[in-house]
Amino acid sequence: MTLSPPETRASLILRLPDAADIAAWDEVVAVYGPLLYRIARRKALQPHDADDLVQEVLTAVAGSVEQWLQRPDRGRFRAWLMCIARNAAINFLTRPKYRPLSPGGSAAGNTLATLAAPDISEEFDFEYRREAFRWASRQVRETVAANTWEAFWLTTMEDRPIAEVAKELKMTPGSIYIARSRIMTKLRELVRQLEEREQ
Repeated sequence: MTLSPPETRASLILRLPDAADIAAWDEVVAVYGPLLYRIARRKALQPHDADDLVQEVLTAVAGSVEQWLQRPDRGRFRAWLMCIARNAAINFLTRPKYRPLSPGGSAAGNTLATLAAPDISEEFDFEYRREAFRWASRQVRETVAANTWEAFWLTTMEDRPIAEVAKELKMTPGSIYIARSRIMTKLRELVRQLEEREQ
């Protein structure tokens, strides 16, 4: 079975100006929705507010993706989405209902409102890599035997000793090393393809 990355990137992004293309928007929401939500929660938004922020970002994307696609200097979709997310977060957090009360009265509150919000680009990249790993993991897991995946997961992700896992799964340590190596190769390749198609 040949694995292929989700259709984000090039062809999927070209389909986004068509608001009726539900499959394209479902894919974007599936890949980027959880990422945007986690960043919003890290910025101390309550779950309901984080959901609202995700909706605002996706609405902004829907409203401006066509113009973005026409720009010759547009860059990567992820970078553009991150800028929209950062601006939406700043707008969201500086609305009167979200401004923190300050002991200095309205003058201090106005000063706080003018402070630059922290840059979220590193968080966005981290969350994107996490989401890419989750997607690639789901793809690879479907293509390998259950005990092969479990050997990889227990020794790599849970950092359990190889000898212990080998005994538990009735495998040799050598076969676990091979399983880990093959799965890591597949994961890296899928993530690489995902990155290439986004450019």
